[in-house]
Amino acid sequence: MRHLTAIATPVRQPHLRVPLMLFFGLVLLLAQTVSVHAAPAPESFSDLVDKVSAAVVNITTTTKVATSASDQPETGTPNDLFREFQNRQRGENAPRRESALGSGFIISTDGYIVTNNHVIEGADEITVEFFDGEEAVATVIGTDLKTDIALLKVAVKRPLTAVPFGDSDHARVGEWVMAVGNPLGQGFSVSAGIISARNRALRGTYDDFIQTDAAINRGNSGGPLFNMQGEVIGVNTAILSPNGGGSIGIGFSMSSAVVSRVVKQLQEFGETRRGWLGVRIQDVSRDLADSLGLPKAMGAIVTDVPDGPGKDGGILTGDVILKFDGKDVPDSREFVRQVGEAAVGKAVKVEVFRDGQNITLDVVLARREDAEAQPVVANGTPEVPQDKEVLGLKLSTLTDELRKQLGLGEKDSGLVVMGIDESSQAFDKGLRIGDVIAEAGQVKVVTPDEFSRNLEAAREAGRTSMLLLIRRGGEPRFIALSLRE
Repeated sequence: MRHLTAIATPVRQPHLRVPLMLFFGLVLLLAQTVSVHAAPAPESFSDLVDKVSAAVVNITTTTKVATSASDQPETGTPNDLFREFQNRQRGENAPRRESALGSGFIISTDGYIVTNNHVIEGADEITVEFFDGEEAVATVIGTDLKTDIALLKVAVKRPLTAVPFGDSDHARVGEWVMAVGNPLGQGFSVSAGIISARNRALRGTYDDFIQTDAAINRGNSGGPLFNMQGEVIGVNTAILSPNGGGSIGIGFSMSSAVVSRVVKQLQEFGETRRGWLGVRIQDVSRDLADSLGLPKAMGAIVTDVPDGPGKDGGILTGDVILKFDGKDVPDSREFVRQVGEAAVGKAVKVEVFRDGQNITLDVVLARREDAEAQPVVANGTPEVPQDKEVLGLKLSTLTDELRKQLGLGEKDSGLVVMGIDESSQAFDKGLRIGDVIAEAGQVKVVTPDEFSRNLEAAREAGRTSMLLLIRRGGEPRFIALSLRE
């Protein structure tokens, strides 16, 4: 009590007033600064809704489905059921029409509309309903199965309200977003949430999904995901939900970084035109990096080089691609995207790591869509049957019978794993009976003796591991085996 009284005495008050005022001033300034950077939740989304609503559309598709006299109607009005019954009595098997619902958004005043491909796939007729209730028939300009994006066009006599694409690459986890669409056929509807995660890969090579907890349900497909500036940063595509139910707060929107490039090509060509290098690749693990002498695990290692631009440009199996067209290659997924985004026919510089050196190659890209239908044939040479056990592996050269059993071609070569010690390192690394070892130490092997010689050469060179190129079901992959005793 004495201390409290002393602190509050009139004698000391003048000395304490200034420091206290400065302290509280600093606290207020800090609070203001924090409030600015914290970007609190908006009081309302109403202004944003007013800004973008006229650019969002409902999409209805109609598809003719063949029926037979034995088909039984499951649902419908009494009149529908009675009409179906009359048709059966007459022996009429008229096609049934099925409808589906989705969403989309206008990207140009002259009527270009973006939606999901699965919304309009197989449709005989596509009807677009605008925010004011007006309807128009849409035609398909182009589609892209890999990203599930479709571009439509409507013919209208008036300029339409359009929304721009935003830069999804600069979107941050935790930012507010708003989803707009036609959930469950209920018409124009808005939901809000935050960006929960970025760079989600769900099903394909070119996936780049934004995850959001904004409510997304059936019928929202193809609708826009807006940032707070009214820019489209994603196309609502899928949800994660148990038992196929509704939203549980895990929705996915294909990023605008992907969609905008696809849409541009669909507008210009009516199809996508992705770059193609023509090599098979995999990620570089820490073990692979050590076996190759790379300072860190990065890039994409080439597992196969069939005929194509990569082979013509001098790329070899075992090369590690470090840079593509002046950009670093962090992993195989990003490399595929980099190549796909490059222009067809473009001459690019590809930097590879080979035999301890960085080499720059010039490669002219072809078109992926043209190449995907072409069969890939691996190169190889015939060999004399031999058997040998090494590193816990029972190895045998390929015979015609083994080729037949494994579904391999005449030109496929290597050593077949006929047996494996399940306590061995090779088993732990993923090698299995039926795998074909095409290379050992980045050198082709056709006999077990060649495998052993490459093994000893690697040990004599002071290597701690040896790189194996294996093929399983026609797919190549590298594995690094430790040489430590």
